[in-house]
Amino acid sequence: MYKTYTLCVPPAVQKNGPGTGVASRKHTQESFEQAPMYVAVMTYLGFGIVTLFGYFRDFLRAVGLEKCHLAQEREEQKDFVPLYQDFENFYTRNLYMRVRDNWNRPVCSLPGPVFDLMERVSDDYNWTFRFTGRTLHNVINMGSYNYLGFAENNADFLQTVADKVNQYGASVCSTRQEIGNLSIHEELEQLVANFLGVEASMTYGMGFATNSMNIPALVDMHSLEKMLKEAVCSGQPRTHRPWKKILIMVEGIYSMEGSVVRLPDIIALKKKYKAYLYLDEAHSIGAVGRSGRGVTELFNVHPADVDVMMGTFTKSFGAAGGYIAGKKDLVDYLRCHSHSAVYSSAMSPPVTEQIIRAMKCIMGKDGSTEGIRRIRQLAENTRYFRARLKEMGFIIYGNDDSPVVPVLLYMPGKVVAFAREMLERKIGVVVVGFPATPITEARARFCVSAAHTRDMLNQVLHHMNEVGDALCLKFSRRKYSSRPDLCDEADFELDS
Repeated sequence: MYKTYTLCVPPAVQKNGPGTGVASRKHTQESFEQAPMYVAVMTYLGFGIVTLFGYFRDFLRAVGLEKCHLAQEREEQKDFVPLYQDFENFYTRNLYMRVRDNWNRPVCSLPGPVFDLMERVSDDYNWTFRFTGRTLHNVINMGSYNYLGFAENNADFLQTVADKVNQYGASVCSTRQEIGNLSIHEELEQLVANFLGVEASMTYGMGFATNSMNIPALVDMHSLEKMLKEAVCSGQPRTHRPWKKILIMVEGIYSMEGSVVRLPDIIALKKKYKAYLYLDEAHSIGAVGRSGRGVTELFNVHPADVDVMMGTFTKSFGAAGGYIAGKKDLVDYLRCHSHSAVYSSAMSPPVTEQIIRAMKCIMGKDGSTEGIRRIRQLAENTRYFRARLKEMGFIIYGNDDSPVVPVLLYMPGKVVAFAREMLERKIGVVVVGFPATPITEARARFCVSAAHTRDMLNQVLHHMNEVGDALCLKFSRRKYSSRPDLCDEADFELDS
């Protein structure tokens, strides 16, 4: 059984101390405005026209009037299992290939608040590219997950990282279980546990593997079989129909929607049904909360209410890898049973030091207030950027506190034109469409950073306003105040 529930939480004033589970009303404000009907009609029509032309071009290729550049299976392999699914292959040939220049653009500098791009052109309609030798300098970077600006090359800030390269080298070349366990690895794990307010943590050298290699270790076949037998025998309450899915696995910030998980509601359900909760904070750790501790802090929820806390160091910390944190028994179990812990190489020492450096800065353990300044700046930039876009008339998705800002473009032709026009104005953006989004909800996804200055944001907004008018992208029918509240200073009071 699949069913969608809309959970409503009564507004509350956040006067309670940490761990009370009381969330202020402002942290649950999210916007998912629907576009006018004509936009959906035109979007389907646009895809329909492109699809018809795609079939026509396939016919021309079949009769030899047009060359097919894509890899094809040989005739003698026709009885084997096909290497390509028909629709995926069709979509790549006839839709994606038309707009391929908007993705995978080669960056040739530090991906900070601005970066440099290598210019490339295509002579065969995006099947291949060649470099012109020209570099596009100082393109404003609105696509990287550099939320707190720690992807930087400040020599003073990175001195400790350079020292660790001299001390340990660039790589360990061994697993933690063998001879790859260094003192700085244990220091980082203790620091992560302290930062999150849990008993223990374990770190991994790859963010994706933190999920893919640990979830199978936590959900083993024996317990799964037991759960399945019970679910099949008992079924759903009252009707006793069989369940199709039983799962509580959530993200802090959903990177395609910009929405924030309603964590207090999820925890209430978890406790009601005596389930376990796995929280993925890849995008939210460091980016939300008054001291950057993620959605548990944002909603004033005690970390002990989350059974498994997962996050990555690839975004807010400007490094690589990820962590699993929670009770010590959980972490000890993973040290023995996780494939990533047993078989993968230990985290690189300079990467480890970069994470330690960034986390100590956020926690104020480096003796400065730079970390809290960056957290405040990110919150202010996020609210300012979102408010101005709404004021201009764009439809944007997500939570007011989320630095991931999806701007809805809808129509395939407008997506392409928007990305190309913004690059002409030296604004680097990420555009996303079907199948990564619903077919009628193609978008540009902006990622706000603490490293963005107000001048940079104003420049982006100025060009957004012009491009929005030129391409008719201002679909919102709502009216917003021209003087929004940017942020509440009380959210960022330093602990005494």
